[in-house]
Amino acid sequence: MFESLSTRVQDVFKSLRGEVRLTPEHVETALREIRLALLEADVNFKVVKAFIDRVRDRSLDQEVLKSLSPGQQVIKIVRDELLALFGDAEGGLQKSAPTPRVVLLLGLQGSGKTTTAGKLGKWLTRQGKHPLMVSTDVRRPAAIEQLSVLGTQAEIPVFAPETMDPVARARGAVAEAKAKGFDTVIVDSAGRLHIDDELMGELQAIKDAVQPSDLLYVADAMTGQDAIKSAGEFNRRIGVTGVVLTKLDGDARGGAALSVVSVVGVPIAFIGSGERLEDLELFHPDRIVSRMLGMGDVLSLIEKAEQAIDKDEAEELEEKLRKNEFTLDDFRTQLRTIKRMGPLESVLGMIPGLGNLKELAQNKPDEKQLGRVEAIISSMTAAERRNDKIINGSRRKRIASGSGTTVEEVNRLLKQFTEMRRMLQMIGQGGMPGLGKGMKLPQMQRASGAASGKKRKKGGPWGLIKAR
Repeated sequence: MFESLSTRVQDVFKSLRGEVRLTPEHVETALREIRLALLEADVNFKVVKAFIDRVRDRSLDQEVLKSLSPGQQVIKIVRDELLALFGDAEGGLQKSAPTPRVVLLLGLQGSGKTTTAGKLGKWLTRQGKHPLMVSTDVRRPAAIEQLSVLGTQAEIPVFAPETMDPVARARGAVAEAKAKGFDTVIVDSAGRLHIDDELMGELQAIKDAVQPSDLLYVADAMTGQDAIKSAGEFNRRIGVTGVVLTKLDGDARGGAALSVVSVVGVPIAFIGSGERLEDLELFHPDRIVSRMLGMGDVLSLIEKAEQAIDKDEAEELEEKLRKNEFTLDDFRTQLRTIKRMGPLESVLGMIPGLGNLKELAQNKPDEKQLGRVEAIISSMTAAERRNDKIINGSRRKRIASGSGTTVEEVNRLLKQFTEMRRMLQMIGQGGMPGLGKGMKLPQMQRASGAASGKKRKKGGPWGLIKAR
């Protein structure tokens, strides 16, 4: 998300930090690069012009130019103005709503409304809510069945009456929620490839029938400014309380997110950053801007860790570390925990200093790498995973053959596991209340490198995240 824009902006900041004194010429050069970066990211040109003018006016102030750290002052100004683009509204649903709360999802066909309905239902269950979902998309083939499948996966009830009248389906779902005690109804509406009067009439009839407190426009971030124009039209004709930006984990350049509040006039409520049902996040402007500027996003990282880590397992692992009983079985469990936290690039981008992953290209871990490490450990016997010291030469050959790797890769994993366990033992004996830090993710040598005998650097540091 915002990878290209983030890289360009961070490069501009690096050049500013290298200047002892900041001049108007330096500021203009930096602003020219930022303007190009924003336009290439598909930010609305009117938004870009207003943004650059505000940053210029504040940056050319004499107090900034004569300050001890003018580069840092400009960075702060850019950060403040980026936050202003997103507005001061918090993400999520409306603060107050009647019971049951009705959430109506709007949007064009293919924007991800049905998937977002499942993700939103999953998010609500994590908040202690009891949602009920219903589909009013009676024209698209298998739309009703798709929501039913998502409901099964998310363990959320789906209201499925026999009627094919969209308004009657929505009204029936609200009545069902009142009768059976559901506190939220998620209404998945129909979409079209374009905005037409028939679609708008149907949506207006559903809105009048169920009186939703939240009307969320679901926009595909990869469609850029087209998504913003459509959101503006939906807001004008139906009324929108918030926007859900989907597919921000793809090749989206990010311009839609930076433009939506200024152009449409409604806040961003949620962002979808993956294919899993858990990959829906509350929109936090300050966290997004921190990621863009390479400052990380520790709070979101902690939240993902809390969702992925079981408290009892964490306490059991802590006890093993204290007793120096950390085994390859435990290591495999931790690898699976990391995978549950989402795409590795997304997780690394939340760690301060690791936002620009291009700098880590030579040592960047990926999903396949984790799979290869897990395959090696899974090819061992239970006794070998409990006690790696019994793994001799013949066992290593068998493990390599069973995992589809090489003996060199098995040796490298065992060596780095031994080093990691020694480090964890030292931390555990230090009486730390958490699980400690310093875990290394073994880096698997690429097949081409293994064949040519080239050496690769060992993996960078990976922390065992403390359960909170």
